[in-house]
Amino acid sequence: MTDVARPDAARPAPAQPVRLGEIAAQLGGELIGPVELLVSRIGPLEGATPSTLSFLSHPKYQSQLATTAAGCVIVAPAMREAAVARGAAIVTADPYLYFAHLTQWWARRVRPAAEPGIHPSACVAPGAQIGEGVRIEAFVVVEEGAVIGDGAVIGSHSVVGQGARIGAGTRLAPRVSLLHGCSIGARGILHSGVVIGADGFGFAPHQGEWVKIEQLGVVRIGDDVEIGANSCIDRGALDDTVIEDGVKLDNLVQIAHNVHIGAHTAMAGCVGVAGSARIGAHCTVGGGAGILGHLTLADHVHISSMSLVTRSILQPGLYSGVFPIDDNKSWEKNAATLRQLHGLRERLRTLEKKFAP
Repeated sequence: MTDVARPDAARPAPAQPVRLGEIAAQLGGELIGPVELLVSRIGPLEGATPSTLSFLSHPKYQSQLATTAAGCVIVAPAMREAAVARGAAIVTADPYLYFAHLTQWWARRVRPAAEPGIHPSACVAPGAQIGEGVRIEAFVVVEEGAVIGDGAVIGSHSVVGQGARIGAGTRLAPRVSLLHGCSIGARGILHSGVVIGADGFGFAPHQGEWVKIEQLGVVRIGDDVEIGANSCIDRGALDDTVIEDGVKLDNLVQIAHNVHIGAHTAMAGCVGVAGSARIGAHCTVGGGAGILGHLTLADHVHISSMSLVTRSILQPGLYSGVFPIDDNKSWEKNAATLRQLHGLRERLRTLEKKFAP
């Protein structure tokens, strides 16, 4: 039987069991239960085994707490009594945040550290600057003037363009392209297929044809940014495309030229942002949503999945909206009427009360 036919063949070896007391010592929280209890995996409440460490982040899943076989459950203080009634618990103010920190700590235990060095098949230009402890994998191309910070990892078949810059501790997965003049800060993660600095979509119409507008800006990405697989961030036409610190982009996200995304904004899969839009800090955009060009979203604006943003939003809040496609003139009239619908309803109620028998 080949490895392809065996689902477990490619899985990494199970983690060595760890004592609950060691986890609490590393991550904090109030441990209620035996410090010597061993756990060998992190998993959901449903389907857990006595060696599973699980978590309850939302009260709506409380019914699973009584029936789960998990050896220990991470809970909020409000769930302390119910958790202790069934077994060991780690009580913490924010179970989901604790879970996030736990996964990071667990990953450091089970994933081998990337050994520094340059693979013989990599092509590194003489004028490139390579920091200490950098790992450059097979068939990577690093062009002249590129700067790679200490401890960075450049995955196989990736391209670091002329004059591009990569901050310390940033990781490029296999087949990432960081093109000429573009930069990413420290501790970033670019997943496979990401392209940073392709030309933005700029063409001038002329006699039924399209004349290319050269894209002369770059892409500047801050620290602690993560970009999902096969996402694209286009270079600016004249000014730069800017992604500030802490931004998180899911897979298949398209960021057009000259877009500016504020710090700690997150976008789910298949979001598209058209050129020169300006997105504030701490915003979220649900999967499949679209934001038209040259619009502004204030800080703390949250867009529901599959919504289409057709106007600037200058006040924080949650916004939703999908409108059926139509010929543009009819669509504009219907959209304008729809926005007045609430006021028309109130006027109608007033008239009904006035003339009611």
